[in-house]
Amino acid sequence: MFDLTGKLALVTGCRRGIGLAMAHALAAAGADLIGASANLPPGESEVRARVESAGRMFRAYTVDFSDRGQTTAFAAEILTLDPQPDILVNNAGTIVRAPASVHPDEAWNLVIETDLSAPFILTREIGNAMVERGAGKVIFTASLLSFQGGVNVASYTAAKSGLAGLVRALANEWAPRGVNVNAIAPGYVETDNTEALRADPARARAILERIPAGRWAQPEDLAGATVFLASSASDYVHGTVLAVDGGWLGR
Repeated sequence: MFDLTGKLALVTGCRRGIGLAMAHALAAAGADLIGASANLPPGESEVRARVESAGRMFRAYTVDFSDRGQTTAFAAEILTLDPQPDILVNNAGTIVRAPASVHPDEAWNLVIETDLSAPFILTREIGNAMVERGAGKVIFTASLLSFQGGVNVASYTAAKSGLAGLVRALANEWAPRGVNVNAIAPGYVETDNTEALRADPARARAILERIPAGRWAQPEDLAGATVFLASSASDYVHGTVLAVDGGWLGR
């Protein structure tokens, strides 16, 4: 049920961190990969090396998802490909930390465009092709802040909460058409996005003490959930936001 042989997956934000782990997991399960990130080189990269070491094809695109024009052009180019992606993983994202009272418009616009608008545009265009075929898997990278408010991350919380609603709205429309739309909500993961938190001893200790699993996640901890939601094992799973958080939300 978890075999992805013969499938084509598109993963955004795949150059490092969670996206890199997701791309590697999908390749290890048998899928060929299209990768897109703002700083992904067309030639050699770690994600290419990992995918190709699994014996799968990798095609790279450099796309700044904070730029609406680049996102739209990329979606149009993907729709010219044959075959089309069977799996779309909307993982690209960014975060800006600032108290809400001084959170600048520029930061709000950057985060909302990258983390919410770009995933919707890609899903609308590529997902429509899936609907026409009657099959497809769409996975968003949500967050614990799809459920909670967070501190000093108003734009990020708004975007990730919006993704949770988008998952449910799309599932309502597309589940009858054979397309699964779901999300993964990572807990606190050791990536560049959490570097500032881990550099603050008091904040890092408070977070760790609240995680029942007793450790921060590694990007590879998201691999199993990604393959599950991309595979036929999840054919009756629609509109869910799956927390992979070491027990954080259950605390």
